[in-house]
Amino acid sequence: MKALVDLHTHTVASGHAYSTWNENVKAAQKKGLKVLGISEHAPMMPGTCKEIYFSNFKVLPEYVGELRVLNGIEANIYDFHGNIDVSEELCLKLDYIIASLHTVCIESGSVAQNTAAVIGAMRNPYVKIIGHPDDDQFPLDYEEIVQAAKAEKVALELNDSSLNPLCARKGGEKNIRKLLEKCVDHKTKIIMGTDSHYCDEVGRFRDTYKLLEEIKFPEKLIINMDLQQLPYVLRKH
Repeated sequence: MKALVDLHTHTVASGHAYSTWNENVKAAQKKGLKVLGISEHAPMMPGTCKEIYFSNFKVLPEYVGELRVLNGIEANIYDFHGNIDVSEELCLKLDYIIASLHTVCIESGSVAQNTAAVIGAMRNPYVKIIGHPDDDQFPLDYEEIVQAAKAEKVALELNDSSLNPLCARKGGEKNIRKLLEKCVDHKTKIIMGTDSHYCDEVGRFRDTYKLLEEIKFPEKLIINMDLQQLPYVLRKH
């Protein structure tokens, strides 16, 4: 099992990450990735960059050697309707959008409310990935989430950092197993993301690989393994 893509990475611009754009690029090249995505936190996240940061991507190269570098964002779902803190104008400038629930941007509600928030975000035509839907702090109905992701053609993230016992999110492995089981049942696509906040973590899917191999998850449902599947999570240009 070898991932070619990592779209969930952060740099110092996110405010609580520790590596630069160049350092992430070099790490991706070293890991043998074909596509790297930089997805800084959107403006509602305390300490992150302002919207203007995401409006100047024209100065960045699309390729560094043979590595393709995509410009994304990790948006914050901030209400139970699934609204995100990214304007439509900005959406049109991005290659992809990950939408996530973060405790500093929204208070958790009931299972039904949290599920409605995530499904609402999926219905945003610019949102193609739901980030780390695996946190006990935001309990979800995985049957509904997985069915909606299939219907809306959105990928659900298997977040490697959620498998780290030191992660601030709770119940990651338990919830990921439930999620993956449903994804197999409904043939819903997933995308692995490192959620790296330090360059050495870019492209590092060690815990993710171990879990996927253990449960014999179908590789054809994993977007990272086949570059022909990448457009599934990209905005149509």
